[in-house]
Amino acid sequence: MRYEFKVALRYLASSKFQTVLLVGGVGVGVLIFSFMTALINGLTQFQIDQTVGSIPHVVIEPKEREPRVLPSDHSGTEVLAAVQRGTVQREQIRFWQNALETVENDPATRVAVPVVAGNALVTRGQVVEPVSITGVRPEHLSEVAAIAPAIVAGTANLDLDGVLIGARLAHNLSVEVGQPVVIRSDRGRERTVKVRGIFSIGIESLDERVAYMNFKSAKALLDLDHGISRIEVKLKDLDSAASAAQAFAGATGLKATAWPEKNKRLFDAIQGQNSTGGLIKFFAIVTIVIGVASALLLTSVRRKPEIGIMRSMGVTKGFVTKVFVLQGVLVGIMGALVGAPAAYGFCALLADVARRPDGTPIIPVDPAQGNYLAGIALATIASAIAAILPARAAAKVDPVEAINL
Repeated sequence: MRYEFKVALRYLASSKFQTVLLVGGVGVGVLIFSFMTALINGLTQFQIDQTVGSIPHVVIEPKEREPRVLPSDHSGTEVLAAVQRGTVQREQIRFWQNALETVENDPATRVAVPVVAGNALVTRGQVVEPVSITGVRPEHLSEVAAIAPAIVAGTANLDLDGVLIGARLAHNLSVEVGQPVVIRSDRGRERTVKVRGIFSIGIESLDERVAYMNFKSAKALLDLDHGISRIEVKLKDLDSAASAAQAFAGATGLKATAWPEKNKRLFDAIQGQNSTGGLIKFFAIVTIVIGVASALLLTSVRRKPEIGIMRSMGVTKGFVTKVFVLQGVLVGIMGALVGAPAAYGFCALLADVARRPDGTPIIPVDPAQGNYLAGIALATIASAIAAILPARAAAKVDPVEAINL
């Protein structure tokens, strides 16, 4: 193998310009592969942080009541039953403390937050705005959605007589921190509270239609003295949401829904984005194979006389095959070792420079997720595979025919 390696190196060194082009082509292929990997992974993480980062991974709610259908009298008469959900009792989780303890003790759980929620009208003067009331314990305010860091006026103080509202809602009500508003729930209960803080998440639906209250105050306002609306769970591993939801449902007997089920459009968009990125990376590898194969095929044609002389001197077909395959491997390794650092440097530069004035990235590329080792391995393997066809063509050279050229 040592002699084959020397011959392969001599062939590459004798055609420096071609070798540089081959190495550069492989390097560009690895650069595209790693850049697309870093971009797709970074974009996926950015979308998750912007959307899934502000919603629970699993929501535990009361099970829907299914009315019991009376059986037929077995007289052969066909029974057609119209089933309608009952509206007499409110849907709420009773004995929620036991369910909360069960979920909190699950090893997959990072935090579980009891929530009371309902609709209300908030009034200031003659201005009336509809809102969705979310009642949480003060220590849980930012466990699911990052409300405290988004406060732009006042503080994230959830006392019994306070409320936090979005910036858009505050603008519509012409209200500032410290001023009172009247909240009337859909249960007919009314309470005057003071605006303790104003937040701006950047999602209009939240900034205009959501208000956060103290857990106890919200329970009284929404007439949920004996239960809660739901339990919101953040997991240690986002990807385990589906299996965790099944485990929670089995352990509590309640309805548990994972975030992909509640956000199918986002989940489908992320999957489509990953598929597109995979297709681009596949074509980058195909480009490497075509480039190396075509160059080595030309080399085998140009060096036909030399191959014929070596074959006439007793060199085996296996020797010639190994020489060309080694050329492909060497080109792949050198190109990959050039392309991977270049890809990391380009991604790091882009992540550092391409930013908006507020510091958020314009192109959410993540240099740490470039999968560079996979790029190096795939480029080397692809180059070796690309060299097989030229190697077989070179090994088939007839010594007599080649010498007479």
